[in-house]
Amino acid sequence: MSEVKKVACHFCHMNCGMLASVENGVITKVTGDPEHPFNQGAQCPRGVSALDHLNHPNRLNYPLKQVGKRGSGQFERVSWEEALDGIAARLTELKNTYGAETLSSLGGTNRTDDFARRRFFNLFGSPNIAHTAPVCWIPNFLIEAASYGWAAFDPEIMNSRCVVIWGHNPAVSYLPEMRGLLQAKANGTKIIVIDPVFSETAAKADLWLPIRPGADNALALAWLNVIIEEGLYDFEFVNEWTVGFEELSERIEEYTPEWAAEKTGISAELIREAAQIYAAAKPACIQWGVATDQFGRGSSAGAQARAALRVICGNLDVPGGDVMPGPHPDFITDWEMELNDLLSEEQRAKQLGADKFKLNTWPGYQILTDNMVRVWGKSIPAEWFCEANAPVLFRSMVSSKPYPVKACIVLANNPLISYANSKLVYQALKSLDLLVVMDYWMTPSALLADYVLPAASWLERPVMTTTYGVSDWLIASERAIEPMFERKTDVDFWREIGCRLGQAEYWPWKSDEEVFKYRLEPIGLDVETYEEFVQCYRMAFAPREYRKYQERGLATPSGKVELKSSILEKLGYDPLPHYVEPPFSSEAKPELADDYPLTLIAGGGFMPFFHSEHREITRIRLMKPYPRVAINPVLADKFGIKATDWVWIETPTGRIKQKALITNAVAPDVVQAERGWWFPEKALIDPELMGAFESNINVCLDDDPNTCDEACGSWCTRAVMCRISKAEGED
Repeated sequence: MSEVKKVACHFCHMNCGMLASVENGVITKVTGDPEHPFNQGAQCPRGVSALDHLNHPNRLNYPLKQVGKRGSGQFERVSWEEALDGIAARLTELKNTYGAETLSSLGGTNRTDDFARRRFFNLFGSPNIAHTAPVCWIPNFLIEAASYGWAAFDPEIMNSRCVVIWGHNPAVSYLPEMRGLLQAKANGTKIIVIDPVFSETAAKADLWLPIRPGADNALALAWLNVIIEEGLYDFEFVNEWTVGFEELSERIEEYTPEWAAEKTGISAELIREAAQIYAAAKPACIQWGVATDQFGRGSSAGAQARAALRVICGNLDVPGGDVMPGPHPDFITDWEMELNDLLSEEQRAKQLGADKFKLNTWPGYQILTDNMVRVWGKSIPAEWFCEANAPVLFRSMVSSKPYPVKACIVLANNPLISYANSKLVYQALKSLDLLVVMDYWMTPSALLADYVLPAASWLERPVMTTTYGVSDWLIASERAIEPMFERKTDVDFWREIGCRLGQAEYWPWKSDEEVFKYRLEPIGLDVETYEEFVQCYRMAFAPREYRKYQERGLATPSGKVELKSSILEKLGYDPLPHYVEPPFSSEAKPELADDYPLTLIAGGGFMPFFHSEHREITRIRLMKPYPRVAINPVLADKFGIKATDWVWIETPTGRIKQKALITNAVAPDVVQAERGWWFPEKALIDPELMGAFESNINVCLDDDPNTCDEACGSWCTRAVMCRISKAEGED
């Protein structure tokens, strides 16, 4: 029997459409889907590796139980029933001893249906779910939500006259986005790139602003200064649809281009020119980049300034501007699936970090939700936008303060590699009474687990793409084959463990397809099965509407855009954009400048890997076999470093090594290290843990909660003081 299944590559956030050819239950070929709106048939190296990933001999295929000392690498195969029964029994014991809040979970990027995790945790009674999300999108989204009631994260690049790419390199990270940018440029759209590195995207820009790492906040404030002082803003929109403009105008008076030039390393003339180009080009849009979430203290303040830029220039929710989609009006969203109302107020109050990082925890989330439900009828999911703070969580695991956190379930994450302060993360995971990891591979983090469970990948599961549950559209994809061996989806896991813990009435579905069919029913399409929907429709896009605020108002307390945010003010934060220096820069810590004279960029992503993934796949690994640190030729000559030499990178927090990439793309006082490195070929035993501490740049990063973003708790991965030296004797 031959079939062609409409699947979606889940190897990055693009979720590109693919076609899987299946012969008698075996996938023989995977190609790009020319009818899919994202990739239009194209494939990147990740997608090309689909069958390598599916059939890799090192894939986890069966549940494993640790039988030796944790970290010894001694596991035995057990059945799913044994594993789930053992986990459920241990969770019951820990809950009875310490309370439900003793259970935590760590997630990474969206490789799973995270409504299921939140549903389970709400029913179990714990508020302590954390992700790496605070350093990816969350500060920007939540600040925009506080300012105008949703995030304007859908830039209409093809209809824009000017696109500002801020801290983003889609030519490496999201290739379909880059194709769109190049098409827009060919049609006359001006491209401005703000990046300390002369990236692949910067090379295609009309204007590149080589900003000093971490100075983005200063640049945004200076743009506001130019646009307001020169009267380049949209008077009509500001007068009719905003509050707080006078206060904003007063606040930004001191942030002149001349002031910003000292902070950014960009001339005042170039700062002024770029601001004028952006303000004059209507419509224009600002394309979000992950870098702007990764400055630690001050990430939210920078997001406030960028949100104000798009607002005062009249680019909010207009054709060719930054469209604010809102939720899908019919499809049952992630928020509706989570059952957040079943988590008691008493348990919400125990969420770790909620006393400090209030916008990304229950205090702020509840305010945002109340306003969103009033206007949109739905809210953003608690998963991602209402989290325990990871740095606080790790410290609680180690210290049992303010209460013991004794259990953790990890899905779609490799915490030893993914979080700052890796040595602390190691201590935290080792201190647990129960650690469960569900993954495709045996990872450094999984080596420390009591149970390791095999996850089904995207060819073995259906995928519903909704941009983390916050879009007004969905794209559905089916599984090509049933999970091989004994792999399961995360929905299977949460349902089966939930049923063992008394949650059976809340898990009426027997498969992922049944869940998705249930969620599609309000759309009213005449299909019998989820697979039929995929084959006949596949997509459900709400009619695109613009300037939606004219009919419904905005989901803020005032019903208008709040340039002075009443929500931030109520939570105890500065309600206006303001300058905050990067917490580990020479500006913030001048006493360390002599010992650490260079600036580290630690968050750079790169093809063909995605975060810490794909190191096991041979033909991908051959493309980039070693971790690399980008060093300017002038700096390399100073230290006698040649191309491919091993180089020590050191901060006050830690030291790792990567191989030198000599390039003029970085400034002479800047180094850019690759993230996500570990070595599956190295020893599967503690303390080596597959080289988790050798080249992993997170070893060098501090996550002190006092240096994290004030409102959202994101930690700093950029503008970190460092020093380098040649690693003599390393090969």
